[in-house]
Amino acid sequence: MIEAVLQALSDPNRRRVLDVLREGDQPVGMLVERVGLGQPGMSKHLRVLREAGLVAVSKRAQQRVYALRPVALTPLEEWLQPYRVLWNGSLDALQRHLDEHEGER
Repeated sequence: MIEAVLQALSDPNRRRVLDVLREGDQPVGMLVERVGLGQPGMSKHLRVLREAGLVAVSKRAQQRVYALRPVALTPLEEWLQPYRVLWNGSLDALQRHLDEHEGER
């Protein structure tokens, strides 16, 4: 599953779709307008996002409305956690270094 999520996130247009959906559910027409893609291109990106489990679609009247499914990011979050520990350690070391040399500036 993480492979499908990473593949879906590899495209900047799909990341932009997710950014827009963070603000709330959106009909396809609004996604087309906000992301700046044509309808056929948007449909392809939404299919990839849907297959990766990152978005869900519902039908409201004549519109298809997409919603973000953040739970699909859980495997990615779990995979990144050990690296976050490394990053935090590096940032802590940088802060200590800056604190030690503050008077030299």
